[in-house]
Amino acid sequence: MGIKFGPAGNSDSFYKEGFKASEQMPGWLRGRNLDAYEYQCGNGVRCGAATAEKIRLAAKEHDIALSVHSPYYINLATAESDKRESSIGYIMQTLELAKAFDSDRIVVHSGALCKLSREEALENAKVTLKAAMTEMKATGLDNIHLCIETMGKINQLGDLDEVMELCRVDDSFLPCIDFGHLNARTFGGVKTKADYAAILDKMADKLGEDRAKIFHSHFSKIEYTTPGGEKKHLKFDDEVYGPFFEPLGELLYERSWTPTIICESAGTQAEDALFMKTAYLSNIK
Repeated sequence: MGIKFGPAGNSDSFYKEGFKASEQMPGWLRGRNLDAYEYQCGNGVRCGAATAEKIRLAAKEHDIALSVHSPYYINLATAESDKRESSIGYIMQTLELAKAFDSDRIVVHSGALCKLSREEALENAKVTLKAAMTEMKATGLDNIHLCIETMGKINQLGDLDEVMELCRVDDSFLPCIDFGHLNARTFGGVKTKADYAAILDKMADKLGEDRAKIFHSHFSKIEYTTPGGEKKHLKFDDEVYGPFFEPLGELLYERSWTPTIICESAGTQAEDALFMKTAYLSNIK
């Protein structure tokens, strides 16, 4: 099965069962019939070489696809050139870890608007990504996909159209479509199968279906406010806020798309990832 499901980081149940180390996660996930794991570097790339090798070997043994989330404080869009240069450095650090993992993708936030217009921020981000790709090619790391994430707060760069534009900077870039973020920034606008289809159609139109169908994804239910957007991540048992996965699962099956879907639920990310995988498989008659 080309499509993959797994958690972002280690869920509460992993620790409650007595596990502590991330190199134990691949085996733990395989025991739960999951097949992906996103290692979190939101607060900085701090995984040493020895630990990275243990995670790599465990993932290979248990056939778990690894991805890495780069630091949250990356800002591709800021007007401050030193901060954009630092952001490229953080991307390169994350890519080095992905290389150590034998991973082919990292997730990157585009950053806040910082009082710029959306158009100015988008142009800054494009310039930063072009500079990052130049460095990636110079260091032999350009075989790893940068997955540019859709963001949940209105004051962040990263609506669907903006992410499509950023992905067009280089043919190797993939979108990280966070459906919870898109739902939050549209105040509940991702509900129906048609809503999901419009997102997938735009990806295929802007990037070509061959690239679009292997997109990276984050999925969780997210509380939001008006007019700010994203407030906090929830668990799948929440019935007030969306989005709901089942219509998307139907579409992905019908179109034979094969993304990696990473669950970012608050503490139940492994359990909710398995819920999504089970819902997807229910389409197979």
